[in-house]
Amino acid sequence: MRISKRIVAVGSWLLAIGLHVNAQTDIKNTYQIGFGKTEVLDTYLSQEKFKGQGITLMATSERRKPDSRWSTLMEHELYFTSAKDRTETVSELAGEYMLLAGRFHQWTFGRWDLQAGGMGTLNLGFIYNTSNSNNPAQGRLSLNVMPSGIVSYHFPLWKRQWTARYELNLPLAGVMFSPNYGQSYYEIFSLGNYDHNIVPTTFISTPSLRHQLTVDCAVSSRLTLRVGYLGNYQQAEVNNLKSHIYNHRFMIGVVRTLRYANE
Repeated sequence: MRISKRIVAVGSWLLAIGLHVNAQTDIKNTYQIGFGKTEVLDTYLSQEKFKGQGITLMATSERRKPDSRWSTLMEHELYFTSAKDRTETVSELAGEYMLLAGRFHQWTFGRWDLQAGGMGTLNLGFIYNTSNSNNPAQGRLSLNVMPSGIVSYHFPLWKRQWTARYELNLPLAGVMFSPNYGQSYYEIFSLGNYDHNIVPTTFISTPSLRHQLTVDCAVSSRLTLRVGYLGNYQQAEVNNLKSHIYNHRFMIGVVRTLRYANE
């Protein structure tokens, strides 16, 4: 199947980016944890919207040679949330892992840094409705290509160096898994009845947005404290089914800068 070959190709591209690190010299590793609200809708499971609280863990690695304007960025994002409907009698659990990998070119204008490039993303997750006896869960699997941009502003304050940073990712096109309207997972995986379950997507059918606004305070040349906001808004309307997951997180974390001699 052509689409399956594309999924393998994109996955291999993500892995290749992750392994392209031997020649890198400067590495910034960021580790963050966040808490906040989540709204979940998946009409395959329920017509209701579910709202609750969630937790997000995120690890980021940015690698670049000092004499290069190109950098490699990898991000791992993992979230889990528990939500209830408006009557607070039905619950849904949702979780997802995201792998993002991409390349950016940087321009510097005084205290401003501008980075532009593209990222590939792999999303793997689930939604589980605790009250459904028939079709209680929905799997989530997608691959996307995303134009991305990062703007950073560096400034001194209280005898320390600070950085305000904004990152924006906008899914452009990809593929995703979805059952069709009225189709059970038993039909798909036990009976092998394929019904347009691997769906090509664009920004029209999956109008989504992921962005981060952070402020960094340098404690030393190697260690920086970070606080900020992460908004991850995923939407899709395919196979006559609608879904969205809106995550709002207040994030805290640390940034470690490592420097290695050129090989």
